[in-house]
Amino acid sequence: MRGKGHRLAAAGGAALIATSVLAGCGSGDGGITINVYKYPQENFQTIVDNCNASADGYRIVYHKLPREADGQREQMVRRLAAEDTGMDVLGLDVTWTAELAKAGWIREFTGAAKSEVEEGTLETPLETARYEGKLYGAPDNTNVQLLWYRGDLVPTPPKTWDEMIEMASRLKEQGKPGLVEATGKQYEGLVVLYNTLVNTAGGRILDETGTKAVVDDGAVKALEVLKKFATSDVVDPSFSNAAEDDARLAMESGEAAFMLNWPYVYAAAQKVPELAPNLKWAPYPSIDGSESKVTVGGINFAVSAFSEHPDQSFDAVMCLRGAESQKLAAIKDGVPPTIEAVYDDPEMAEPYPMKEAILETLRSASARPSTPAYQNVSTVISTILSPPADIDPQRTADRLRTELQDALDSKGVLP
Repeated sequence: MRGKGHRLAAAGGAALIATSVLAGCGSGDGGITINVYKYPQENFQTIVDNCNASADGYRIVYHKLPREADGQREQMVRRLAAEDTGMDVLGLDVTWTAELAKAGWIREFTGAAKSEVEEGTLETPLETARYEGKLYGAPDNTNVQLLWYRGDLVPTPPKTWDEMIEMASRLKEQGKPGLVEATGKQYEGLVVLYNTLVNTAGGRILDETGTKAVVDDGAVKALEVLKKFATSDVVDPSFSNAAEDDARLAMESGEAAFMLNWPYVYAAAQKVPELAPNLKWAPYPSIDGSESKVTVGGINFAVSAFSEHPDQSFDAVMCLRGAESQKLAAIKDGVPPTIEAVYDDPEMAEPYPMKEAILETLRSASARPSTPAYQNVSTVISTILSPPADIDPQRTADRLRTELQDALDSKGVLP
């Protein structure tokens, strides 16, 4: 384990970050292979190479999972169910922790490994790596959506959904781009949008145990906000079919004044000269002026319960998600770090100008409901809420409560 004098500097400022990868992985060319399975990340191989340059007695091999989350989960679940020993380190979507932990397919982080992961890591990403009070993952990168807007059209960004809709409507009346882009397609993006509204309204979808459907008054309020937006004159006509890239492309084409999306859109916009100088960012709009509680995304590294090399796998995780690795991924791939000190690194300033807004959002962010049945929960929510324009807040809430409880109890047929 990395506790034998190899601990990475997970927190403590730029000076510690600068030396973390060298301090984190000793040198060696041993015959043990640690197989890492992760989604296709453009510069992750560089991170692997950096760790391999000083790995102690093992070599890390990067295996690319399918690009889509459903394909990633399907491949891992099938192999874990078969107790495949060829998988060592797993890059898990933040919503999969409870399911895989309950199944006994991933190992708990304990002792020095647990302490190292928890030290300096932002709390909400850590929450996504826990199940029943135990740590089963090491947050690698996180994600939160921001409000993106056209600075040439909007001098001061709106603070609430009502203000955003009113501003966009006025722009349209003036013959200017006034659409608001968001993810309304029947998929996880719609669940993320709704979950953010629920948490911002102080509501709950499930109880703390993840076994009971609540869908309380706050969840009803969130449905009212979503309905109002979906039926407004500023919603994109394609909203009910829009995923993240659809929203991004609409913004890049000059059709929209506002967009709710992940930070990756900033790097993409730099290739669009007409938009790049005018693309600004602000905190996610709230419902009543209070702080928004934006839903986090991201990836956690877990160690397979069937790995034949658990010590080396935990050691590899500490390097792969260490401070220097996270900084490289943020600068090169645009994914937000989970180690708070990385945001203070001077090298982050130019490529990540929105880092303070992201960090501020992360400090008050929220997670999706934690339950081993999350895949079923997500399917029910996205189906019932689609299309958002058809939402009848109280009736939709009642249906959500009933069908979510059936999904949690493994009753009925999923939509």
